[in-house]
Order: sequence, then structure tokens, then C-alpha cells
Amino acid sequence: MKKTKVILLGSGSSLGVPRIDGYWGKVNKKNKKNHRMRCSLFIRYKGMNIIIDTSPDIKNQVLKNKIKKIDFVIYTHDHADQTHGINELRPFFWLNKKKIPIYADKETSSYLMRSFKYLFVKQSKYYKPILKMNIIKNNFYLKKNKNFIQIKKIEVKHGDINANGYLFNNIAYISDCSSISSKSLKKLINLKLLIIDCLKFKAHATHLNFKKCLSYIKILKPKKTILTNLHSDIDYLSFKKKLSKISKTITPGYDGLKVVI
Repeated sequence: MKKTKVILLGSGSSLGVPRIDGYWGKVNKKNKKNHRMRCSLFIRYKGMNIIIDTSPDIKNQVLKNKIKKIDFVIYTHDHADQTHGINELRPFFWLNKKKIPIYADKETSSYLMRSFKYLFVKQSKYYKPILKMNIIKNNFYLKKNKNFIQIKKIEVKHGDINANGYLFNNIAYISDCSSISSKSLKKLINLKLLIIDCLKFKAHATHLNFKKCLSYIKILKPKKTILTNLHSDIDYLSFKKKLSKISKTITPGYDGLKVVI
């Protein structure tokens, strides 16, 4: 089977680390793995380049990882830290010479069409729309030439809204999550790789904290787990040492972390 490459483009919470005001929280700013952009994931499989979420940092993320082409974009939910880099996709429209397919659920697609209408619908004789919206309800396929990948939607709660994780090639990405239903958990058993929200040590209303995150990992038993959406309360090296005493298969994420499955 063809290998799947994933790159954690951003591993930070909604304001990143450091924040725009220079606040670093409890992390060691000399460690580059504590420099965190907002959550986004890159997938490469059979010549297809896929992005999950266009964070406000997407330009720097793509440049840093030398990504030259984007074929598809998938969204987890409609919050600003997942969507507001969408305008940066324009050069990929020029390179592809066709509209970039966007995949989002009904709520997120409505938000994107309202907030960034000019990217989807012609509003000026000077600017062409560059994106094509595809509303997802359940599982879907991305296809390029004769190649395809199946993406399974995993519904989760993110505070008072619904968000989506995604499952593909026995890899799951769940970046923003406060709880996972039994129905969704059943779809995630025995993964090769789980990338999951772990915002803080303290309890949080809209994200998993460390204790709750661990409880899900114990149920799911993935071969490898990467923790993402890390707040400035969590120092990479200290967290890695803490995790090493618990499990050899769980590690904190960092920007640019590459895994091939």
C-alpha cells in the first residue's frame, strides 16, 4: 500500500505561541518546538496534496514546509483560527489553473460563503473566484487522475458547537474537541496514528485537557499518538518527559513534525 505522509503544520492553540503581544506563557522560548502556529495539517498520498484547515498562519506554514501545490482543502469547523488563512490559497488556483475543491459541513460552508464570498462567487470583473465548495454530510472521496483517498468524517463536540475530526488510511486528526461520543469512538479503535487535541492540564470548556485526552487514548489504543492544539501553559520538553513516564507511544506535537505511515 502506498505510504501516507502527514505534516503537523501548526500545533498551537487559537492565539499561537507566542501570542501577538509577545506573551510566551510557561514555555521555554529558546526551544524552537515551543514556537507554535495555529492548527493545520498537510497530507500527501498518491500524488495528492491535501490541507486540513487554513489557519491564519497558513502562508508561513506552507513556505516553511516547501509545499508547492495544494489539490484539496478540508475544514474541521468555522472558527477563525481554522479558516482565516483561506485567502492565501489564491496562488494555488493560479498554479492548478482550476478552482480548488473545498470540503466542509453545512455550517462551516455557510460561514465561508458568507465571509469570503468573493473566493467562491464572481463579484468583480477583475477577480475570478478560485474555490469550489463541496458540502460534506458523511464520508467522501478525494480523487485526482486515477488515484483516490477516502475521508471519513468523525463528529465531535467543541464546546457548544459541533466540529469534525477526519479519519483516513488508519490515521485520525481531531484538532478541536471537548468530547467524543461513543458512536464516534467506535470508528477510531486501533489506529496507526491519532493526532488529538490536548490544550491544557487544567479542565477547559471547549477543549480536551490532559487527563481527558489520556482517557480517550486508553480507550482507543492507537499505535502512536501526537498531541496538538497545545497552549502556552505546556512546555514541549517538560511535557515530553512527563509523557515518557506514562507511555512510549504518546508524544507532544510541534510545528513541522513529519510522520509517514
